[in-house]
Amino acid sequence: MSWIYLFIASICEISWAVGLKYSAGLSKPIPSVFTIITMILSFVFLSQASKTLPIGTAYVIWTGIGAAGTAIYGMMFFGEAREVIRLVFLLFIITGVIGLKFTS
Repeated sequence: MSWIYLFIASICEISWAVGLKYSAGLSKPIPSVFTIITMILSFVFLSQASKTLPIGTAYVIWTGIGAAGTAIYGMMFFGEAREVIRLVFLLFIITGVIGLKFTS
């Protein structure tokens, strides 16, 4: 169950990071509320996952999925750069997350 909590926390991490962009620095009410709620949920689910998972592993996976997911979202919907080297480094993050999952 901890891995499911961690996955949900990671999806919430992506959601609040993207929501921050849509909220324009928390100046738009609806996206701001969404951002704050998903931020809280992200921490709640991370705390649940860390009850049984090593905190270092949980935190790295949480931030890794959040960072990679947010970067991919930015490339898909915000027109951010899609240079090959950027994709290679995203692959490194994803590989590290997978590696930590299988060694924990």
